[in-house]
Amino acid sequence: MAVPPAQAQETATAQTNIPLLEPSTQLEEDRDDTQLSSSLHRLETFLRLLGFCQYSVFSFSISWFLFLLLGITLPLLIILLSYCSGCYKYEIKSFELEILVSQFLVSAISLFCISRNLRKYGIRKFLFVDRYHGHVEQFRGEYAKKIDDFFRLLAVWILPCFIVKAAREVTRVVYAYHDSWWRSVVMLTVLLVSWIYSTVIYLSGSGLFNLVCNLQVIHFENYGKLLERDSDVSVYMEEHIRLTHYLSKISHRFRIFLLLEFLVVTASQVVALLETTGNRGIINFINGGDFAVSGVISIVELIGIIICLHAAAKISHRAQGLASVASRWHALVTCNSNDTSQSVLISNDDGGLEGAPLPVPMPISYSETDLEAVDYVPVPTNTQMASYMSSYHKRQAFVMYLQFNPGGATVYGWKIDRALISTIFFIELSLVLFVLGKTITFTTS
Repeated sequence: MAVPPAQAQETATAQTNIPLLEPSTQLEEDRDDTQLSSSLHRLETFLRLLGFCQYSVFSFSISWFLFLLLGITLPLLIILLSYCSGCYKYEIKSFELEILVSQFLVSAISLFCISRNLRKYGIRKFLFVDRYHGHVEQFRGEYAKKIDDFFRLLAVWILPCFIVKAAREVTRVVYAYHDSWWRSVVMLTVLLVSWIYSTVIYLSGSGLFNLVCNLQVIHFENYGKLLERDSDVSVYMEEHIRLTHYLSKISHRFRIFLLLEFLVVTASQVVALLETTGNRGIINFINGGDFAVSGVISIVELIGIIICLHAAAKISHRAQGLASVASRWHALVTCNSNDTSQSVLISNDDGGLEGAPLPVPMPISYSETDLEAVDYVPVPTNTQMASYMSSYHKRQAFVMYLQFNPGGATVYGWKIDRALISTIFFIELSLVLFVLGKTITFTTS
């Protein structure tokens, strides 16, 4: 059957004018996608420069060669060459060697663990922002913001420590060494470059763990909005199972990193306290300043541990809070369903009984969704009542599931939350008091 030319033209015009997507929405999505790709590229470039991206044998060799050179060899040579027996007044050799060993260990752990995960999963799967895990189309703008916060976090913590470290090294060179100026400048430069390199590697590992946790926090905060949709309970349970599965993956990938870093930092703190309180000589800003400002023994190590514990506790509390959110949602849906299904029996003109709805008071608007919309409905039939009871039991089972499966970041089964952080604090406090009891003890004879 032939189509008239006018009708064919109208059909072609209508098909041409059907928009696939609104121009403003398409422009915004393209901008977010470009921003996320740019942020990921900048992050990967930064990690590649530090030696984390060991995707081949050549990059693996270059990365560890530079790390051994800048992280241990050059500063060790500086310490050995700058030591002189006549400078007993400014003796720094033992302090410097202990600091260097601690600095090397925490940086090596960070470089090994992070590079292993990046080599195995790649940058997108490592951060869970690929299309199979991260709902990139929905959250890519927030992903890009979190990645930018990673660089901001490093700058905020490293810059003040570097200023104090540089001031300490300059003071020590001026007062402790009286060699030629060019040699003092070379020593100062090598020490600062080595320190900043090792510190950035260590804090980058802690910052990446913080970034991975913050990216998952986006999904947990969005879970409350998911409950506002009128979906089946199985959809909510499937999403929660997916989130807890990703948390178990994150915990598995970072458990060795967290455990080793915590053990090394604890040992470093104990050694630092023993050296400073058990030393019978004079400890000043020159010979013992690294225990206060270099950061590897004191400030920076604690910063890295605090960043990791804060990120792990944050995501654990978000996961545990889902049970409260689901309980509130279950209560609201149940109460609204009961209110709209209530009715009374009244007499009609024929002497029979018929259902009439009760006067419903002015509803309280909990949100702008259709989930809490209140309207008059007829008396429910047996089928409707059975459907309502089935929905109620499904919601009740879902809430009980969340209460008994809270989820959270773990280290070999130990959930990182406020209880574990309190335990760690008291263990550290006990160690400090034990060391002080062994070194600062006044006895009377």
